[in-house]
Amino acid sequence: MEAISTYILSVLQKDGTIVDTRKLLLPGTSRNATSQEDQLAIQGSLNSLQSRDMIKYTTQETLMHELTPEGNDLADNGSHEARVWAAVPSKGQGEPLAPAALQGIIGAASAKVGQGRAMKNGWIGKEGAGFVKLVPQITDQAQIDLRQVRETGTHPKGEKELADLRKRKLAVQKKFLWFTVEKGPEFSISVEKLETDLTVEMLASGAWKDAKFKKYNFEAEGLPTSGGALHPLLKVREEFRNIFFEMGFAEMPTSTYVESAFWNFDALFVPQQHPAREMQDTFYVSDPVASMPPQPDYHAEVTKVHTVGGYGSSGYRAPWSDEETQKLVLRTHTTASSARALKQLADEYKQTGVFRPAKLFSIDRVFRNEAVDATHLAEFHQVEGVVADRGLTLGDLIGFMQTFFKKMGLEHLRFKPAYNPYTEPSLEIFAFHPQLHKWVEIGNSGMFRPEMLEPMGLPKDVRVHGWGLSLERPTMIRYGINNIRTLVGHKVPIDSVEKSAAVRF
Repeated sequence: MEAISTYILSVLQKDGTIVDTRKLLLPGTSRNATSQEDQLAIQGSLNSLQSRDMIKYTTQETLMHELTPEGNDLADNGSHEARVWAAVPSKGQGEPLAPAALQGIIGAASAKVGQGRAMKNGWIGKEGAGFVKLVPQITDQAQIDLRQVRETGTHPKGEKELADLRKRKLAVQKKFLWFTVEKGPEFSISVEKLETDLTVEMLASGAWKDAKFKKYNFEAEGLPTSGGALHPLLKVREEFRNIFFEMGFAEMPTSTYVESAFWNFDALFVPQQHPAREMQDTFYVSDPVASMPPQPDYHAEVTKVHTVGGYGSSGYRAPWSDEETQKLVLRTHTTASSARALKQLADEYKQTGVFRPAKLFSIDRVFRNEAVDATHLAEFHQVEGVVADRGLTLGDLIGFMQTFFKKMGLEHLRFKPAYNPYTEPSLEIFAFHPQLHKWVEIGNSGMFRPEMLEPMGLPKDVRVHGWGLSLERPTMIRYGINNIRTLVGHKVPIDSVEKSAAVRF
């Protein structure tokens, strides 16, 4: 760039102005700056010189033509019709060349285009089932014209021929920039290096008084800033939250990723011998080794209902370990948070004597010690909701599920009996997915058991609906993702997050 700048200044010193930068000779070469790449290099130098008020320039614009890859091939190696003429034998000097053989020599596309044009030019003729030369030599005017277009950006015969080249996809029309240059108020034959910063050393020595500084362009917009983008999971999560809020729910606190086995299992009436408590299913925390003990009277009630029964239940009548209740785990479900919220309702009832119905939900992370594959991760999100009120029935739960999932666009539901340690009856929820054209499981639900609710101190006639579903599955369906590892983790392309569409159920 420095060599170009020096050359431009020398030309201005000599001629006073540069009318057309296309006529400049590039430094170190013997050719004019006729290509667009040459002009862009010149523009870089012009911008630098203009920022110092050494020159002023105006941009000129003209329409030029540029050959496509196919056009360049024909300009270098001959037109299709010339290739056909070269391939066929002269009349009377060999077997006429059949069309299939011609295609084998020069290619099907070239033979198809060139055959008609060569016959139209009178270069070849039909003889029997093949073609022969009719003239001993030709002038490939098409090749000559294409070379002219490549060199000058225009056709020697005019716009009609250029339009034909564009139609045949041999050339494309582009804007071509060039420049007119004149001296500026600070014109000089030499290019001085301008200072860009005022330094401590310059202030101390006084050198700043004689230094020339580069002007700051306060009008420059600068590089566009890259804003943040919500991950697809967060977009679907927000849509779920809006549905819950629209239905009058309040959001539960779910910040306790590490839970005691008491809240994660025991308070939910999950037996201490349940397979879900095994290390191959649950992540246990080694340090600290134990949680703080739970509320003594509540712990006693939970111990009793597990070991000997109560509240109409015979319990599990299995060995019980207080040490087991104090183990720390990465929570396997957000139902542990639901249990804490229900216990707060029970404590409030004990203090006031008034039961307050509640509709609560949570959406947060849970952890399972599972093998990672296309549909499973060891860490995922659970969407959970509970409704607590007097006299609720299974019919109320089914009706609520129908209303809730209808807001997600799923109107055709089926319910299948299932087993959960802390709900009875329990129902698996299936929906017909219109895009997949099949029934898919979308959640689990049920009515919390008296063995879970009554030890908390809730009134006997209070019933609680509970249900849950994953956040990842509806997100994968919504965005057409078939491998969960491309939704969450280090393999997720950032641009897919930035370009993911908004969610509307």
